[in-house]
Amino acid sequence: MTYGDPAWRKWILPEADGRLFIQRAIESGINFFDTADMYSLGVSEEILGRALKDFTVRDQVVVGTKAFYPMSDDPNDRGLSRKHLFHSIDASLRRLQLDHVDLYQIHRWDPLTPIEETLQALNDIVKAGKARYIGASSMYAWQFTKALYLSDRHGWTRFVSMQNHYNLVYREEEREMIPLCRNEGIGIIPWSPLARGFLAGNRTLKDWGATKRAQTDEFAHKLYYAESDFEIVKRVVEVAKQRGVSPAQISLAWLLRQPGVTAPILGVSKMSQFDEAIAALDIELDENECKHLEEPYRPHTILGH
Repeated sequence: MTYGDPAWRKWILPEADGRLFIQRAIESGINFFDTADMYSLGVSEEILGRALKDFTVRDQVVVGTKAFYPMSDDPNDRGLSRKHLFHSIDASLRRLQLDHVDLYQIHRWDPLTPIEETLQALNDIVKAGKARYIGASSMYAWQFTKALYLSDRHGWTRFVSMQNHYNLVYREEEREMIPLCRNEGIGIIPWSPLARGFLAGNRTLKDWGATKRAQTDEFAHKLYYAESDFEIVKRVVEVAKQRGVSPAQISLAWLLRQPGVTAPILGVSKMSQFDEAIAALDIELDENECKHLEEPYRPHTILGH
């Protein structure tokens, strides 16, 4: 989402900058790239498609995209209806310059479309060779359970991944969704692993931080910034200082050790952030450190669905 059209969000990086990160990721051995049609209204997919064509071989990378959110004012250009999904996968493939994606995800649950219609359409997309696997994103565990049950009942393609909202300051997914995914063999690929930059430790109760994204990301302002959230960040900073690493690295190291987590969906806008994220793979927190980080957590209302 970080790379696309700055006119869509003020903090978005243009193509020339975004390509550098995609190239660096490939050179570093990263092989999974996640995007969505609604990121910069398709521009993100276009940038990724051109970069992958220039920097790698198709079979060496796993490409995921998503559909659900409005792409225009057209009432048919949104949601998870059969009509929209068939149109969306073709449009995404054109922008990505691919004949298939590896992971096609529903970006949210659609309350206006019967889930049976959505699942059958996704099954047909897989059977047509336009997607290898299907995934889902933030929803209630009962909704995901219903989808899995219906897929099994009808013999339709089953969801293999859940891209949910999960990080040190938002752990409500530990109650039902994560245990469900672990029991069902579903890969967990959390979005906002650094709480949209909040866990980097550079924000205070008095302001939202110095970065352009921190100041203009209205969505983040609705998700975090409770007193208990700031206490967690304070402890993240403490552990980071003791370790001689950054708060972001500690936050990622915590997430990577959580049972069921396959790969966090991480966006970076500075090369130093990229290097820190790679280095976080080598940090192993002990039980006492994790307890110290987790202790201040207080329940949140459901956020991000």
